[in-house]
Amino acid sequence: MATNTVGNFINKAAAGLVVLAAIFLSAGVSHAGALKVDNNLSDYLLVQGVGGNLSSVGSDTLNNLMTFWAEAFRAKYPNVNIQIEGKGSSTAPPALIEGTAQIGPMSRKMKKSEIEKFESRYGFKPTTIGVALDSLGVFVNKDNPVNSLSLVELDAIFSKNRNGGGAESIVTWGQLGLTGDFAQLPVSMYGRNSASGTYGYFKKHALFKGDYKDTVKEQPGSASVVLAATEDLGGIGYS
Repeated sequence: MATNTVGNFINKAAAGLVVLAAIFLSAGVSHAGALKVDNNLSDYLLVQGVGGNLSSVGSDTLNNLMTFWAEAFRAKYPNVNIQIEGKGSSTAPPALIEGTAQIGPMSRKMKKSEIEKFESRYGFKPTTIGVALDSLGVFVNKDNPVNSLSLVELDAIFSKNRNGGGAESIVTWGQLGLTGDFAQLPVSMYGRNSASGTYGYFKKHALFKGDYKDTVKEQPGSASVVLAATEDLGGIGYS
């Protein structure tokens, strides 16, 4: 779900940044509108003899949830060793196909080509389970007085193409109406790398499928984007 305006409310976060509301929701694995608990599910019953190794490779966005689930699982089955690696949604399909992971958390749907490669190797399609909703927001430094940004403005900030129809590339905060010390302050952009599902979602919806500017500073994880915006007066990032 995408909205036309970012920043219907401002949250002065204690970490030293401003959260410009959530601009859209995507499925935290897939099918955002279909996440329902099956009322026919019975209570889980422990089984005997469970042990071995379990590997999860995929989305950085789902790292915290995966860690919580792993801790809860190990509490029931202490003989299971669980490894979690979160470097981006695009790392999940290769790991599943190559057999180096049994679980592939993703913040986007698997591509048709990824499903076909999996099916070609194993003879069946991968099982997809929706587990969460992923809220994506835009962050700036807490001292930045900006109140809202439209998707067209975000596109003009982050994209070299301006498919959203912006008249000019936005490179200073003064172009967004800020005055004083911010008038000539350069806009410093932070984002994810191409392996991230967040990268792809922001590209599709906020950049209108355009290309990122070469000056966007790619960060290794969602938290890194937020921290970068915290420490940079002219910073802006999506996470």
